[in-house]
Amino acid sequence: MSRRLWLPAAFLVVGIALVLDALNRYEPIGIDFHTYLAAAVVGLHQGWALIYDQAAVAAAQKQLVPGQIAQPFLSPPTDAWLTAPLTPLPYWLAYWTWAAVDLVALFGALLWASRNSGLERWLYAAAALGPWWVVHALNLGQVAPLVAAGAVLATRFARQRNDVAAGLALSLLYLKPNTALLLPFALLVAGRYRAFASWVGIGAVLGVAALASMGPDGIAAYAAQLRGTLPEGASNLTVEGAFGVTGIAASALRVGIAAAALVTAHRLRHSPGLVIAAGAIGSLLVVPYLHGSDLCLFSTAAWIVWEERPAWAWRAPIAAGWVIAVPYVNSTSFAIRLNRWTLVEIGLMVALAIAAWWPARRLATAPASASGP
Repeated sequence: MSRRLWLPAAFLVVGIALVLDALNRYEPIGIDFHTYLAAAVVGLHQGWALIYDQAAVAAAQKQLVPGQIAQPFLSPPTDAWLTAPLTPLPYWLAYWTWAAVDLVALFGALLWASRNSGLERWLYAAAALGPWWVVHALNLGQVAPLVAAGAVLATRFARQRNDVAAGLALSLLYLKPNTALLLPFALLVAGRYRAFASWVGIGAVLGVAALASMGPDGIAAYAAQLRGTLPEGASNLTVEGAFGVTGIAASALRVGIAAAALVTAHRLRHSPGLVIAAGAIGSLLVVPYLHGSDLCLFSTAAWIVWEERPAWAWRAPIAAGWVIAVPYVNSTSFAIRLNRWTLVEIGLMVALAIAAWWPARRLATAPASASGP
């Protein structure tokens, strides 16, 4: 099919999927942003040391939106700090501002980091927003799209060998560190030492800021929350949810996956995009706590592989996964269960591992020409 025919058809398919996504809301709008903002209100008015006082946070949530359910604030303090500038706004204006920032940050990062040019750049960026979990994250007011945007920006910077900037982009991971735990270490084993060092440096600054603003008691309260019982459904997207393993077996599986992801990243070190993709997928597979919105990082990894490996042997399976993830399948009785997405992640991880070791991996799979310097 000629480009004049397939490109408009592809835009139509992606556009309809995005519209259906926007119409298929099934969760309370802004519930996670509601929690971030309530913690920010507590921090600004009662002191940052109290943002993990769940009674105070619950009271602030009820003040903000009396009809919205209250949930514990279990996120890093960075999430409350980031939402603090929005506290003077009426709640719903604050939420829609936050959702717009989330969307523009991720979409803009995808456009800027793309190797493609013209309308294809826009098509692939829009398609990356199509899977149900992206709109789900926006509906919740989650930070997950910002974490995904950080990984995308780091890809472009690493490709340009601007490693310090790549590490700075990865500082967005501190909004939700459990989602992308391995990603900076993937860059480390790939020899991108300055990227890793700048990421660590930002982490040190944030740590000092947390200690200064929250004090030892606030830090201890956060640590206590992390040791508590995980929220319901937190293990659906983990190895426990996918394979039913627990205890030592689950830990051993995580160690094996982490090692495989880092070895793969090292083998793919000449392709920084694939290094970041391997680190992102490995992170999603080893963490003990994930929700559907965290799959925004999986969209990022799949988009990176799509960009770096234009051969149809790579793109056809990714396109098939996209179809399953958008309302064409996901809103039907053929939708796959949440814990089955872990198997899809493993499939892409295995493909990257094979590419890392396959002697002919550079033949016919070389990345397209960069669209920018």
